[in-house]
Amino acid sequence: MERKYYIDNLRWLAILLLFPFHAAQIWSGGEYSGFYIWSHTNTALYAFATAVYPWYMTFLFTIAGMSCKYALQKRTNKQFIVERTKKLLIPFFFGLLVLIPVMTYTAEVFFNGYTGTYWQQYGLFFTKETDLTGYHGGFTPGHLWFLLYLFVISLAALLIILLQKKCLPKFKVGSISYFFLILLFVPEWLCQYILNIGGKSLGQFMILFLFGYYILSEESILQKLKQYRYVSLVICILSGSLYTYLYCFENLRAIWMTGLYIFFGWMGIITLLGIGQTKLNFHNRLSNYFTRASFPVYILHMPVLVVAGFFILQLPVGVAGQFLLIVLISFVVTFLIYEMVKRVPVLRFFLGMTKQKS
Repeated sequence: MERKYYIDNLRWLAILLLFPFHAAQIWSGGEYSGFYIWSHTNTALYAFATAVYPWYMTFLFTIAGMSCKYALQKRTNKQFIVERTKKLLIPFFFGLLVLIPVMTYTAEVFFNGYTGTYWQQYGLFFTKETDLTGYHGGFTPGHLWFLLYLFVISLAALLIILLQKKCLPKFKVGSISYFFLILLFVPEWLCQYILNIGGKSLGQFMILFLFGYYILSEESILQKLKQYRYVSLVICILSGSLYTYLYCFENLRAIWMTGLYIFFGWMGIITLLGIGQTKLNFHNRLSNYFTRASFPVYILHMPVLVVAGFFILQLPVGVAGQFLLIVLISFVVTFLIYEMVKRVPVLRFFLGMTKQKS
């Protein structure tokens, strides 16, 4: 099968978006809305973060499902499980022990005026009562929840796929209308309430992974998304603008807003897949580099950004200057760290930097 380079490119572009997205959270919502450091609410940055959040992680789980379909065509089940363990589970525990405490230590100092040593806080990390966010200190999986969720979902999906092949060996998604594809946001909405832990639903991400595997990996479906890409874009912009306005400026949190949130997120996914096929299906030295770097950069970026933000917020350069400095410095430092660790075999192993297969 010819490699779909637009999926690789969409993935690393989404990872790079983390830098401005997480930097914007420093000025989003109120002090207790959730981040490891916080300045004040800036309307533009709050709206930006709100507009990105509904489709960002859902998109990563969806293309993970698509990639699973392609991976299982070239790997045995055992190879797939071993690969997922090395790429997801080992980096999760490494990051939990080594990287996440850096972020919670910064939060302890910033919000609580903590004066103890880093190693004293390390003990506090495992003993302090917490809501699992770690935004004001205490235990949290941080941004690495994505790795744990994806590992669990990958294994659960593999079991479902094996059962399907045994019980329904000829099962295949047939022709689906574009309108029906849009309506898939409904089952996603229903699944959003299944195993929802701290606002991160295992049920929602699981069904998106399966949508990616069974539906969005089908060439006929992809061609339909490509054909209607501009229709998707218009619907996405309209629904996203409405959601962002109501959430940020009208402060609405009604149950139907959850439906709008899911709908906007789903339209974002199918819009990216439709436009990506026409604009991003290429590869060169730069895209190959970011494709290889994207996964370890995801793991490494957050503690760098939080620490950079802690110091940069003290500079009298205004919100725009602080935001741009945080994005730029965290980007450069993260990639410098990546360039160093990729040359150390043991760190490559702990960060899941296995040799890539096509």
